[in-house]
Amino acid sequence: MTRFENKIALVTGGTSGMGLATARRLLAEGAHVVITGRDKTRLDAAVEELGTDRVLAVRGDVGDLADLSALMDAIRERHGRLDVVFANAGVASFQPVGGVTEAEFDRVVDINFKGVYFTIQKSIPLLSNDAAIVINASWTLHRGLVTGTLYSATKAAVHNLAHTLAAELGPRGIRVNSVSPGYIETAMFHAAVSDEAKTAVIAEVASGRVGTSEDVADAVAFLASSEASYVNGQDLIIDGGLVAAIPGALL
Repeated sequence: MTRFENKIALVTGGTSGMGLATARRLLAEGAHVVITGRDKTRLDAAVEELGTDRVLAVRGDVGDLADLSALMDAIRERHGRLDVVFANAGVASFQPVGGVTEAEFDRVVDINFKGVYFTIQKSIPLLSNDAAIVINASWTLHRGLVTGTLYSATKAAVHNLAHTLAAELGPRGIRVNSVSPGYIETAMFHAAVSDEAKTAVIAEVASGRVGTSEDVADAVAFLASSEASYVNGQDLIIDGGLVAAIPGALL
C-alpha cells in the first residue's frame, strides 16, 4: 500500500512503542517521517532501526515551546509542509488523588496536555489543506480507573481537542481525530502493570489479549489516510473490547 506516498508526517514520541510502530507503518506506505524524543540515544537507535533516509529525527521536549518552535523550523527547512501529525508523546502517572503533588501535576499536564496543544498549534502553519491530525488519548477517558485521576484528565482534555479543532480547522479540509488505546504491550504498560497483575488485566479484555503497538499504528494510519476522509472529530477506541464488553469469565 502507498497511501502516504510523498506525504510528510510528524510523530512525536517516536522513539518507542506506539510512536515508533506508527512511524514504521507510515514509512512502509511511502511517507517521509519526522520523529521526536527527549533522549538523543533513543532517537539515534530509532533512526537506525527504521533504516531509511526518509526519517528526520529531532531531539526535543514537547512541553518546551522553544523546542517545539525549533522542531517546526527543522520541518519547514527539510520539507516545507506537513500532511500528517500524530501527537503521541505522553507520560503515565497513576496514584490516588491524595498523593498527586503539584510538581507531578505540572509534569504530567506539561507533557500530556500542553505538549499536545502546542504541538498542534505550532504545526498549523505547515499543514496542507487536506492534512490529518491524530491525537493519542486513552481508554481511561471513557471509563473510570482507580489512581487515574491526573492521567485520565489529561487524556480527556486532548480528546476534546479533536472535537474543537475539527470544527476550527474543518474549513481548511484538515481533519482531527483521536485514538484511545487500551492495554498495549509497551514499556509504559509494563511500568504500570506488574507481571502478576497481567493475567487479571487480560481477563478484563473481551479479545483475550493485550494489544500491540502495531494495532494502534494500523488505526492511526487509517485515520490519517484518505480512506477516513469523512471521519472527523471522533475517537477510535483500540482496546479489544475493554470499555464496551464484559467477558463472561468476569460474571
